[in-house]
Amino acid sequence: MHEAEKLSLEAIGRFVAASEELRFEGENRQQVYGWVEQVLVRQEYAQQGKAARGLVRRYVEKMTGMSRAQVTRLIARYTATGQVRPTIYRRRRFPGLYTRADVELLASVDEAHETLSGPATRRILEREVELYGKQEYVRLAAISVAHLYNLRKSQRYRERRLNYVKTRRTAVSTGERRKPQPQGQPGYLRLDTVHQGDRPEAKGVYHINAVDEVLQWQVVGSTPRISETYLSRC
Repeated sequence: MHEAEKLSLEAIGRFVAASEELRFEGENRQQVYGWVEQVLVRQEYAQQGKAARGLVRRYVEKMTGMSRAQVTRLIARYTATGQVRPTIYRRRRFPGLYTRADVELLASVDEAHETLSGPATRRILEREVELYGKQEYVRLAAISVAHLYNLRKSQRYRERRLNYVKTRRTAVSTGERRKPQPQGQPGYLRLDTVHQGDRPEAKGVYHINAVDEVLQWQVVGSTPRISETYLSRC
């Protein structure tokens, strides 16, 4: 909408009563508030009578889409200060008890002890002060377990503990099948397993045949399962 704040009271009355031709599009709250201020200044809101003020109020509501309560607050702000500006809230922030150095110190303790539980870590911090007299641990020694975990979630703690370890290739072959090379030494076995087959009422066992590659010494056994637990009982 162009120069909507410059409409006369008569035009505003017609617009509020029946028109949908005009619309205010603000990019942000600052721009919307600035437009409301221009309307109130242009229409000399403070000098108008009750009927005219009500008309201007309804016009602002319709143009901005604000509620009646919101517009009332803006007009009250304009009446008191002559301006319509967003309120800047200054939220109270409590001072931090634990410093950046404390967080880094906790990270170094966790790194040395491989990140123990909260109670165990707190006991370590207490001992650093009580037994070894290290004053840099004084604040951490009194920390609660819950807040200790909060410090572990902080950005600085994660940066301090961050490290990368490249994936190492497995050096031990698993399940590799190859012919034994005993070099004339006994103790190298050839193993064969045969499953007996399952029956309706029970599962079949596994027959195992172990033969020494050099001595040809043979051992035959059976096991219900092929696992370390069962094979150790054969």
